[in-house]
Amino acid sequence: MNDRIRFAIIGTGKRSDSLYAPLLNTLKEDVEFIGVWGRSEDKARTLGEKYHVPWFTELDHLRNDLKPDAVIVSVARSANGEIGRRVIELGLHALLETPIANRLDNANAIIRGAEIQNLKVEVAEQYYRRPIERLKRKLIDADIFGQILVAYNDFMGHGYHGVSLIRSYIGFDIPVISVNGITTKLTVAPHYSWISQTNSSRDEEWEHASLRFANGTLGFYNWSSIAYDSALRWQRSTRFFAERGMVYDDRLTTLTSDGKDPQLIEIKRFFHNVGGMETLTELVALTSPEIVWRNPFRAYYMDDEMIAVADCLMSLVHAIREGGLPEYGPLQARLDQEVTLAMYESARNSGTNVTLPLQRESSREDKQ
Repeated sequence: MNDRIRFAIIGTGKRSDSLYAPLLNTLKEDVEFIGVWGRSEDKARTLGEKYHVPWFTELDHLRNDLKPDAVIVSVARSANGEIGRRVIELGLHALLETPIANRLDNANAIIRGAEIQNLKVEVAEQYYRRPIERLKRKLIDADIFGQILVAYNDFMGHGYHGVSLIRSYIGFDIPVISVNGITTKLTVAPHYSWISQTNSSRDEEWEHASLRFANGTLGFYNWSSIAYDSALRWQRSTRFFAERGMVYDDRLTTLTSDGKDPQLIEIKRFFHNVGGMETLTELVALTSPEIVWRNPFRAYYMDDEMIAVADCLMSLVHAIREGGLPEYGPLQARLDQEVTLAMYESARNSGTNVTLPLQRESSREDKQ
């Protein structure tokens, strides 16, 4: 295999055009962007011509003609399972968008197929890979806070995204053993929708869940359907409470030496210039000793979101080159989806306790 990993993009939507194609072209020392596939001939042609790469409407033809090493699957969420299974059947390493699949049986098939063919699969769960979250994890690993006891997510990512952030604080290696969920719909005052750009009366759908972990710790997930779309819900946040401190968004505290007051952990952000654009160099927590997260993509101009997605992509690249496992991978992605389905199953049954692993799939799996 060439040192540069040859990638094709599967899917022609906005994310393929505005994120993945530019990212592949930016990271050209490590990857080569060689083609695109889409169900629509017009959309596939438009994207291919825009980026000067061959375009296809048949996956077999793309595989046979271009011989890619790997693909990025960025299709409609409802198609994730179908297309994910297909690219594994074709023998291709893959970066799959979230969720890995709406149905757990499709996720299982992707995992089994990858294991049989020794294929590497990473899933583009970027929320916990944002720079500030990476620094928080380094502080947790350095035992600054002691054990994380309770973690909250208020509107910071829906479904599996929100669950993944909670689990990133408690620890991805700590099993979730049960979930309780509740959902409701309430009417709010007419107001402007940032997404539809309309003013109207609206219903607000609320989702709440509690997660119990195998080590006795707890997670709490909260979501509002207007959280990303309304001036009524203006704050999104994550929190965790630990043995020796707590974190609320990017406000991190332990205790003063006398134990009487919170002691703020100051975070410094350093930037440098890349092509006339201010680019993040590193985040430094002024602990003793200092804890530093360095941007692995500081040679390129990227905002925080692109840094996180580039991290997903390079996790797959490193796994292909070195033979190890991707950082997050299909098993973690499947678990985040399973927890989400358990939440809906519980809510459908008046908040009853649902234990994991699930014994059956939720009929509400597509409502996320």
